[in-house]
Amino acid sequence: MPGPARTRLMPVAEDASVTQLELFFDLVIVFAFTMVTDFAAHETTAVNLLRALLILAMLWWAWIGYSWLGNVVKADEGIARVALFVAMGAVFIIALTVPEAFHDLPGGWYGPLVFVIAYLIVRFIHLAVFWMASSHDAQLRRQVIRWAAGSLSVASVLLVVGAVSHGTAQLVLWLAALVWDMGWTFFAGNEWRLYSPSHFAERYGLIVIIALGESIVEIGVGVAGLPISWSITVGSLLGLAVSGLLWWAYFDVAAMVVERAMHHADGARRIQIARNCYTFWHFPMIAGIVAMALGLKKVLSYVGGAQGHSLSDQLHGIPLFALYGGTAAYVFALTGFRHYATGKVLMPRLVTGVALVVLIPVASLLPALGALGLLCAVLATLIGYEVVRYAQPREMIRHGQL
Repeated sequence: MPGPARTRLMPVAEDASVTQLELFFDLVIVFAFTMVTDFAAHETTAVNLLRALLILAMLWWAWIGYSWLGNVVKADEGIARVALFVAMGAVFIIALTVPEAFHDLPGGWYGPLVFVIAYLIVRFIHLAVFWMASSHDAQLRRQVIRWAAGSLSVASVLLVVGAVSHGTAQLVLWLAALVWDMGWTFFAGNEWRLYSPSHFAERYGLIVIIALGESIVEIGVGVAGLPISWSITVGSLLGLAVSGLLWWAYFDVAAMVVERAMHHADGARRIQIARNCYTFWHFPMIAGIVAMALGLKKVLSYVGGAQGHSLSDQLHGIPLFALYGGTAAYVFALTGFRHYATGKVLMPRLVTGVALVVLIPVASLLPALGALGLLCAVLATLIGYEVVRYAQPREMIRHGQL
């Protein structure tokens, strides 16, 4: 018969896996990522891309708090379950207000302020549950107090003032809030708790998979309502191949290596790997996927003949930069992810990231479908080379022998 403790909070076991409720929460977060992609696609300018990146970073920063919380208390037990559902509702409101985050639409509530209020609800629910989780852990309680006192207090004021400001002032204030929040978290100490490295790594792996799935959705959205043709078929398969190759680059070996390094680390080093490899290095991966999804959406609309485009049209400006630059950011972040945990730098990945940046002017001279094909070829070359070059250690890592 469940006792009173069961109605409150339950600690996470070392061999825990991600709960279905956490996965449900992550799906809502990725819906918000999708709204960010649409927000960036609506106005393809450098300023709007910066706004989209800022919104994405705020969503990421809210999500990572729950990834740490879910490694301390079970997300689907007691009051934590209720808290997660309330936070999920607030995230959904954030997603719905993404189009109004910087430009309030006529009628209804003031969009930017609704966005900030929903965001702060998500953050303060996380803080409240962490506070309760630390009631019998003095060290964790000190960490929570130190983090909240410097992080949320300052960031909340900047976000609210930014919401009632306009134009550049709003952008600068929200950016300052995010930089302060991230910076204070980085320097606020390493006395957090990580009870299950496998649960933590699985949670971040799943958010990568779901984000890659969102990029595939954008392929479909790009050709929705258009008659099927050879160009749409080839473009869709190339887009799917790019997403698949990015999946391979993460899950084939890299995810296993870093998870094992975190598992074998002790004390502060384990927390540092979790914070730097996952909390920080995973953000450019997610941002890269979202940017790539924007590029894929534009390519597929081009090859499908939407909005007066023809098959010979070239991809220029922000969509091209998003397609190649987003993929390069993902590859660079993967390199840093593995390097911090193991001390090893995989030169083929660094070379590939540089090549993707260098090839942007070349891709701008090709039809949109050709630019996508070139991107796919570069990634396929990287994966093919690694499979052959590192065949023996790859097999040993994948089968637990290394």
